[in-house]
Amino acid sequence: MHGLHCFPSRRSLGDVRVPFLVARTHSAAETTGLGEHVGGLLRPGEVVLLTGELGTGKTTFVRGLAAGLGVDERVRSPSFQIVRTHEGGRFPFVHVDLYRLGSASEVLDLGLEELMAPPAVSAIEWGEKASPIAGPDYLELELSWSGDEDDTRTIRFLPSGRWRDRMGELGESVRAWAAAVPGDAAEGN
Repeated sequence: MHGLHCFPSRRSLGDVRVPFLVARTHSAAETTGLGEHVGGLLRPGEVVLLTGELGTGKTTFVRGLAAGLGVDERVRSPSFQIVRTHEGGRFPFVHVDLYRLGSASEVLDLGLEELMAPPAVSAIEWGEKASPIAGPDYLELELSWSGDEDDTRTIRFLPSGRWRDRMGELGESVRAWAAAVPGDAAEGN
């Protein structure tokens, strides 16, 4: 079943973070498709942080973001390279993978601020390591496996800063994705 749950806003309950939106995908194609819908909303200078365990679909989602931006070239994980820049879409697309970095100083040493400046749009895998460069305005996507179901991922949308003002637009886009996915109807609150 394709689940989609909308909450009125992101709230912090002490150390507990409550997402604005939660979606489930049941295949790599669905994860890419959801990413494409989100990518269609991205504006110059925006940052998307992706968090989650190894293999939960961060790069798969980023492929969709790139497609939503109109990037035609193949998007691969920049794990060894750390940063890949893709041209040819509506905006330059900067794909960063911080998996191999161990400290905030290593992240800062990359000098990504200039690459990530408008008109570029940035997606940062292992986004929990990106606090030195993310700024106050970003959309965090927390990806996790969903229990015992094969290839099912849960994606939690956690907005920060200006992204909180865009949650209506984001919710509409995710609902449109859920309505287009074959199978059970989406659930929403």
